Amino acid sequence: MRISSRSGLPSLLLYLGIGIAMGQDGLLDVHFDDAELTQVIGYAALVVILAEGGLGTKWKEIKPALPAAAALSTVGVAVSVGITAAAAHYLVGLEWRQALIIGAVVSSTDAAAVFSVLRKVPLPARVTGALEAESGFNDAPVVILVVAFSSAGPIDHWYTLVGKIALELAIGALVGLAVGWLGAFGLRHVALPASGLYPIAVMAIAVVAYAAGAMAHGSGFLAVYLASMILGNSKLPHAPANRGFAEGLGWIAQIGMFVLLGLLVTPHELLRDFWPAVVVGLILTVLARPVGVLVSLMPFRIPWQEQVLMSWAGLRGAVPIIFATIPMVSGVEGNDRIFNIVFVLVVVYTLVQGPTLPWLARALRLGDPSEAADLGVESAPLERLRGHLLSVAIPDSSKIHGVEVAELRLPSGSAVTLVVREGKTFVPLPSTVLRHGDELLVVATDPVRDAAERRLRAVSQGGKLADWLGTGGGSR
Repeated sequence: MRISSRSGLPSLLLYLGIGIAMGQDGLLDVHFDDAELTQVIGYAALVVILAEGGLGTKWKEIKPALPAAAALSTVGVAVSVGITAAAAHYLVGLEWRQALIIGAVVSSTDAAAVFSVLRKVPLPARVTGALEAESGFNDAPVVILVVAFSSAGPIDHWYTLVGKIALELAIGALVGLAVGWLGAFGLRHVALPASGLYPIAVMAIAVVAYAAGAMAHGSGFLAVYLASMILGNSKLPHAPANRGFAEGLGWIAQIGMFVLLGLLVTPHELLRDFWPAVVVGLILTVLARPVGVLVSLMPFRIPWQEQVLMSWAGLRGAVPIIFATIPMVSGVEGNDRIFNIVFVLVVVYTLVQGPTLPWLARALRLGDPSEAADLGVESAPLERLRGHLLSVAIPDSSKIHGVEVAELRLPSGSAVTLVVREGKTFVPLPSTVLRHGDELLVVATDPVRDAAERRLRAVSQGGKLADWLGTGGGSR
């Protein structure tokens, strides 16, 4: 895990290797070829991964990037599918249906890979927001394309496909927004008997969003992402615990998914499709993805450095491999070769792109490694007292370090009541100097709860001179 964190290499590839070692040609020689079961479990895992990603997405960062993300996940996907399919047909010799399926499958960026790598790389909020939103959005149109290309009979005209995609995305978006808003409203106004039930309730709402979107013939994947994003930005009780629970479930889902995919593959069959996969992946990485980014972001005047990084950050993971099971279940001719090419492509280019992404960001001079990390703030509502308890963890890069309690200048109606430092708890004085690693308990009345949080975040970013820097955060 430590090597993965420092290198940007997704550690989940280790579990893929475990699955391969357990499966055919492996140490245990377990024969598993149930593509339909793999697809069902993969879809369930993807719902959990998208829910975890949505809960961790900050609205203030993603809001300015929404138009660009929407363009990347629609126009960018269309361009990428066209170029990649042409390469698979003319350079590798696949039939057009097979080439289109591969082009669609590998045009989806993997939410888990993007979330895990980008949140460790200090990038401009616009870049991070666009890439995270794109990875949450583009699964929806891609799965529609793959299903359409894999179905029996002639492929629909392009305008029919565009109409289907637009309709399903619209339905999924409406369902996701509605379920997310209703769920957040309910959790804010209903007191559950135990704090441990809140994370379960949040995940249950996310699953309901997927189910409702699918039943309405819309995009369940888009619905679950949008619903989770609303829940994650609604200041729900025990928000960090909710995110932590979702992150744990996400890891379980990803590990199980990678092991299962490793079991499904037949290693000796990969060798014949290794070089075709490398060729298709090369075209995808150095041509299809960059052209898709260039065309889709043309109206937004985004600097070329950010476009280069977005082109390289189109990380693939288990999601394309899951989508490659769709033609297997549908019985498309040559489906085994499609799966093998996608599998090799994903593994090879994940090994190339993941570790080099932080280096590329530094080479392009994007991001600031010394940028203050965000505070972890948990809110416990005190309905009877009309107040809140804010649990504040001070990260290593926060500029609250060295600030006295009185210099926080919290709004009237809020105060730091307790400090936990190196395992010891004490009531601070106005002259107490706060340090990295401290945990604060802040009491705030209901009217000033938001102002107190804004002030804490402002001091974390600007230090005691936050007012002079224009980031006062509503201090008194």
